[in-house]
Amino acid sequence: MFTATTVITFIQRAILQGIPILYGSTGEILTEKSGNLNLGIPGIMYVGGISGVIGAFLYENSASGEINGFLAIFIPLICTILGSLIMGLIYCFLTITLRANQNVTGLAMTTFGVGFGNFFGASLVKLTGSDIPSVALTRTSRFFTQSFPFADSMGWFGKIFLSYGFMTYMAIIIAIVCAVFLKKTKGGLHLRAVGENPATADAAGINVEKSKYLATCIGSVIAGFGGLFYVMDYANGVWSNEGFGDRGWLAIALVIFAIWRPNIGIFGSILFGGLYIVYLFIPGLKMSTQELFKMLPYIVTIIVLIIVSARKKRENQPPASLGLSYFREER
Repeated sequence: MFTATTVITFIQRAILQGIPILYGSTGEILTEKSGNLNLGIPGIMYVGGISGVIGAFLYENSASGEINGFLAIFIPLICTILGSLIMGLIYCFLTITLRANQNVTGLAMTTFGVGFGNFFGASLVKLTGSDIPSVALTRTSRFFTQSFPFADSMGWFGKIFLSYGFMTYMAIIIAIVCAVFLKKTKGGLHLRAVGENPATADAAGINVEKSKYLATCIGSVIAGFGGLFYVMDYANGVWSNEGFGDRGWLAIALVIFAIWRPNIGIFGSILFGGLYIVYLFIPGLKMSTQELFKMLPYIVTIIVLIIVSARKKRENQPPASLGLSYFREER
């Protein structure tokens, strides 16, 4: 039987489970609006996470005594930005400059990103000399997980809305800013024009290559934050190889569920997070049945995709030039 405490706990865990997915989907929506289909998002999230872990590990081991809260947050954030930005630049160079196939490039980058993270994760474990195959950065993590001090005194409202670290609220703010940018600004209009018809946008004086580079690189950085959040907030600073699971692919599925709108992605991420862990709150489930429940986010995505495709409303469809390389010579 569900009690009020159980419901509050479920909502809290659904939100925490959904935030890494929200970061990934927001970054991918921004990327896809420029016409680039980046299936390397899972790898970019992985690289973003391990880059932040490396920065935090080096800082914790170099600091004598108590670590500085600002540096404990700043260093992992900068490392994550650099790591995911480099991944975004590699993808852009291959698909925009060299016009390589976007699907193949994205999948290759996912494989590379996971391998990169596992290699350096295992290297850090060896440096610590730990018998457990994980790296614990609890001193840094407590600055990421610190919530509002008055959250506990506000009852259920504080527990549901105010009991999270700053990166939870940052994910929501970024999603809202991206939604406003795409819908209400001139830059957003130009980006959507590039994604719909790059030849027409080019003829109108819009720098197609620059727009694609910027959108993809910024989107990669946003997705990288999802990896950092997972390690520092959700996992309380513990890095384990292969610990991300399929969250990167869930982020790509959320893009379709949110019909390429970051604001809808906010609610979709919470729904996905809830569906992903709902089996934990149903007593008596067998292991095989639990795995079936983990399929729910994908099943919901397929249903939404069918409904959107059947309705054929243009505003709910992906950008017309999504996944296609632009050859200016053919304009």
